[in-house]
Amino acid sequence: PRAHGDPRRSQCDSRPPRPRPQQAERVSLTPAPLVSNQPVSSGEEAGCLRSPAPPLARMTQRRDYLAANAGKRAPMPGFVLIVRPRGDDDATMRIGITVSKKVGNAVTRNRMKRRFRALVREVLPVEGVEGADHVLIGRASGIERDYAALKAELAKALAKVKR
Repeated sequence: PRAHGDPRRSQCDSRPPRPRPQQAERVSLTPAPLVSNQPVSSGEEAGCLRSPAPPLARMTQRRDYLAANAGKRAPMPGFVLIVRPRGDDDATMRIGITVSKKVGNAVTRNRMKRRFRALVREVLPVEGVEGADHVLIGRASGIERDYAALKAELAKALAKVKR
């Protein structure tokens, strides 16, 4: 046997063995009690009279992206926004994000997609087109753009597409 009884560790290895998973302590399956018995105020009571935002969904099928390609385009410095109304009675806004390999390596592309997802969660429920597919296509110049600039560009692109 080798050091610490591990067949893969050599006798000369002076590092201590890795810690093993520990048994959970003080974990209960009962839900924690509410901190306050006060009811949560609704948006109307708080002065927000806006109607609730329609739900967001992801586009997962290639045919949806191909169909959305026929929609209205709004090119911006950091991305291209394509919006196409679906024509069904569903008010759900669907979102698709794509960043090609021309933009950069996998780390760069994933970083852009994470930023786009955060933008979409923030801007689309307020300014998006209900019952439409929205596709964001990342551009190489979108990597170094400031988040606030991207947010303003997305709002501007959505306003342009709504016209």
